[in-house]
Amino acid sequence: MSKAQANIKGMHCAACSARIERVVGGMEGVRDVNVNLAAESMDLSFDPDSLNIAEVGNRIKALGFEAEFVSDRETLDLGLGGMHCAACSARIERVVAALDGVESASVNLAAETGRFEFDPKVVGRREIRKAIHDAGFTTETRSAGTSRFEEKRREAEERLRTQKLELIPAFLFALPLLVLSMGHMWGMPLPLWLDPFMHPLTFALVQLGLALPVVWSGRRFYTQGIPALLRGGPNMDSLVAVGTGAALAYSLWNTLEILLGVEPVERAMDLYFESAAVLIAMISLGKYFEARSKLKTSDAIRSLMKLAPDTATLVADGEQREIPVDEVEPGDTLLVKPGERIPVDAVVLSGRSHVDESMLTGESVPVSKDEGDPVAGGTLNTTGALTVRAERVGADTMLARIIRLVQEAQGSKAPIANLADRISYYFVPAVIGIAIASGLIWFTVGGADFPFSLRIFVAVMVIACPCAMGLATPVSIMVGTGRGAQLGVLIKSGRALQEAGSINAVVFDKTGTLTHGRPELVETSVFNGMAGDEALQLAAVAESQSEHPLAQALLRGAAAKGLAMNEPESFEAVPGRGLRATAGGRNVLMGNAEFMRESDIPDAASDAVVKAADALSGQGMTALFMAVDGKMAAVFGIADKLRDEAPAVVSRLHSMGMQVIMLTGDNKTTAEAVARQAGIDRVIAQVLPDRKAEEVEKLQAEGLKTAMVGDGINDAPALARADLGLAMGSGIDVAVDSGDVVLMKGDLNALLTALGLSRATMANIRQNLFWAFAFNTIGIPVAAGLLHAFGGPTLNPMMAGTAMACSSVTVVSNALRLRFYENK
Repeated sequence: MSKAQANIKGMHCAACSARIERVVGGMEGVRDVNVNLAAESMDLSFDPDSLNIAEVGNRIKALGFEAEFVSDRETLDLGLGGMHCAACSARIERVVAALDGVESASVNLAAETGRFEFDPKVVGRREIRKAIHDAGFTTETRSAGTSRFEEKRREAEERLRTQKLELIPAFLFALPLLVLSMGHMWGMPLPLWLDPFMHPLTFALVQLGLALPVVWSGRRFYTQGIPALLRGGPNMDSLVAVGTGAALAYSLWNTLEILLGVEPVERAMDLYFESAAVLIAMISLGKYFEARSKLKTSDAIRSLMKLAPDTATLVADGEQREIPVDEVEPGDTLLVKPGERIPVDAVVLSGRSHVDESMLTGESVPVSKDEGDPVAGGTLNTTGALTVRAERVGADTMLARIIRLVQEAQGSKAPIANLADRISYYFVPAVIGIAIASGLIWFTVGGADFPFSLRIFVAVMVIACPCAMGLATPVSIMVGTGRGAQLGVLIKSGRALQEAGSINAVVFDKTGTLTHGRPELVETSVFNGMAGDEALQLAAVAESQSEHPLAQALLRGAAAKGLAMNEPESFEAVPGRGLRATAGGRNVLMGNAEFMRESDIPDAASDAVVKAADALSGQGMTALFMAVDGKMAAVFGIADKLRDEAPAVVSRLHSMGMQVIMLTGDNKTTAEAVARQAGIDRVIAQVLPDRKAEEVEKLQAEGLKTAMVGDGINDAPALARADLGLAMGSGIDVAVDSGDVVLMKGDLNALLTALGLSRATMANIRQNLFWAFAFNTIGIPVAAGLLHAFGGPTLNPMMAGTAMACSSVTVVSNALRLRFYENK
């Protein structure tokens, strides 16, 4: 299966996105398709042997939309200096085009600019500029960030400016038209030459003259809505076009009759130019506010992208040179001064400083960085200068990967959105049917005159808009996932967001999740006259050849006491048991109790040794036995310390009504001791990593909706099996490829942020869906004249249009509240 992504142009409501999904999803070879109305994008999974991607583009074009498939090529825009004639520009094009990986080279001599499309896997930006320099010309970067995101944002901003300009003539002419047509009914005086009773033709023609500029400003409703209706795929524009078009056509016919002298005064009092004009103006205003609000949903992505600096200081041949950051290559040596952002993922070569990683991980305290430490692109160097070696650049940096994950999540769809999509698909045709039926029933059965029936028809057409339904879910997901990224929580999909909102059991891995994952020597019990430091020194020497975490804990313990550690004379590891070594001429055995018994250590099962080991285990420590020259010498208590915030987090989860479970490979006694410290009341211990997924499945069989929290590497099967996998990370070392949700900050409080934000987002989606459905459920019957049938009022088409515009703005504005979410 192959995947493709495309920007979709021309969508106006949920009926459009639902139609594209249905048609493309029905094509042979398409496995999955997801169209996001808010992001105006489409994600496609397809079989390349059965389907040519161009066929998809053609099918979408036939529906009246435009699909622009995203290319993996990059574009470099440069200002060029030193050109004097066409031969110069031709030479640059020829030189650059000859480079491997360059797809196209286009130079504009008059503007002194060049655009070069290339495969970044084959050729770099620096190589292209070098080739131009070698040819005798100068270059200047014109656009450091020509990303597709910025291009889409610029297009959206341009559309917004156009919509704003169209509002000026719309309201400039619609308001006087409203006063002219309705003013005399409200007692406002009109000039004699405009009096409908004295000069009905003038009255009608002036109204027509005022209405035409408004119709022209809203011509897109007709140019897009009518063709969509004729293709059999009506959308929101179709409703507006048919509704206002009916009012305009009726008014034009009456104007013609006035001109022909057919009951001119009666016809002048039966014009609806103002209804059509005000409707177009109000709906255009609503669409403008909707577009402006939608633009804000991408603010989180933009703020992340701004973290990457435009330039970097390259250190080469003893000189410092400022270069565009997209020309940095792996292996480059860079200087990062205090107050500057680190340009790419790198390793510190020299210098010492504190780095603020808050915008990347949510961690507010700057992290100390020294020689050999990794640093992430986009983080802020605060105090000292650092010389770093670039490791990952461009799309491979952690920041770029995070942005990519958030964008993918924003484009994904939560299962709850399917209901709205299904309804939206049938909604517009149903509304047209209801509008026609309502008008006919009032005219034929209800005994109403034609103008009243027409108003009913228009009101139903314009009040029913599926935009709010289509926007209800995607805008909340976009804002929610974007806010999560700002708080150090990567939510990878709409599905994960929905699952996180319904979890009722949280399963914790112990080591590295509830604990720091770094065992430390806590206590030592000695026997047979062995001194504590002597025992520790012998143990450290014996273990110095081992990479086991417990061995490293002993080595750190010995080093902290300043004990000398020589090489052992001999060393033999015994898998699953321990080791045998000769240290300082003495025979040393290190391992568990079973290894001591198997090695015939006579006092290994003595009361004193067993009591000491049990006491250590009871406190959550791992007991490590040591025998010297055939006698028990010591039992070391080694513990992986519980995270400080663990008890409070577990308590908060309990208060949220969740079961909290520990799933660990440790022995039961140690696991239960740690669980007691954390406040966890259910422990599943002595489970090997490959069986953790089975245990999660058993919990699910009990009816629990489980979230598994692990370190994202050893717990991968369990993370995948759980309803929701949350991968714990630690700063830039986070395993972003694991889990449905990644907690960038190495702190369990991020779990509360993830669950809280998910619940808030799902609540927001439900609010949006409720209001979207409620608005139409209530609005359509009222517009159809249901209240009037029982002596109540009717709904003026102008009010209906205003309400319709407000519904979409309300939904988007409600979603934008998530931008201010804080975990309390």
